[in-house]
Amino acid sequence: MLRQTRVAMSIETVPRDANNLRACLFCSLIKTVDQFELDGCDNCDRFLQMKNDTEKVYECTSANFDGMIAACMPTDSWVCKWQKIGDKAPGVYAVSVSGSLPDQIVHDLKAMRIRYVPNMRDTTGK
Repeated sequence: MLRQTRVAMSIETVPRDANNLRACLFCSLIKTVDQFELDGCDNCDRFLQMKNDTEKVYECTSANFDGMIAACMPTDSWVCKWQKIGDKAPGVYAVSVSGSLPDQIVHDLKAMRIRYVPNMRDTTGK
């Protein structure tokens, strides 16, 4: 039997305008600075904790990214699987992101046993 999964993409996940866009350095989700500060990252906030922390938003996101993928149903998209975002929340994602998380945050992730692949989406050196 074919199992259908329907996940509604929240309008709050979609960037509200083209100004001040940033991509999460962990999962590449794109939002405005205000959206990251207000809601955090839909995929990573349980461990990056950007919500209500402007400094953390700037540390954990990058304004330097290329391309965008709008994913309404990431689990059903071959493009999302190819970009390794098939298990992420619906939203708009960067194809590549330049930068990496600060050393202290990487250390904290290791302590929480969360696997972080630095520069997984950074294609500037490739």
